[in-house]
Amino acid sequence: MSTPRVVVVMGVAGTGKTTIGPLLAARLGVPYAEGDDFHPQANIAKMTAGTPLTDDDRWPWLDAIGAWAHGRAGLGGVVSSSALKRAYRDRLRAAAPGIVFVHLTGDRTLIEDRMAHRQGHFMPTALLDSQFATLQPLERDEAGVEVDVSGSPEEITTRAVDALHGLGRSAARTS
Repeated sequence: MSTPRVVVVMGVAGTGKTTIGPLLAARLGVPYAEGDDFHPQANIAKMTAGTPLTDDDRWPWLDAIGAWAHGRAGLGGVVSSSALKRAYRDRLRAAAPGIVFVHLTGDRTLIEDRMAHRQGHFMPTALLDSQFATLQPLERDEAGVEVDVSGSPEEITTRAVDALHGLGRSAARTS
């Protein structure tokens, strides 16, 4: 990637967005923003209670992430966001048209196991089914790459960097 881009690390809960995001940012030499930090307290309370967010809950959160991404245009950055639906990604692109997505994908059993073993996170494993039900994978016309989450964080990050470099200046999605 010749011009620093803003990269949104996306995927269902437990795919490693918070782990891979900072590693990817460090490898790309750009700042990282934790998407969960953009949630209003009411959203965190709902998720902690095991209640899935509605689209109305998500719009202010997505707008805050989009504003951050817009401010990083031309400078580059990495931010995490589940960005599960096409409409959510469209909203982010409306705020920051040059963003690209790294969709962290993996086997549901692996992801559930990782969620069960993480500490200090408000998202319970009970919401994983709703996350998978909501997920709309990247479409061909969306700038982004899919990266499998098996292996170590360093291996996943290397795959992400390689996939982004392979994306080059093309707006087409690669797998």
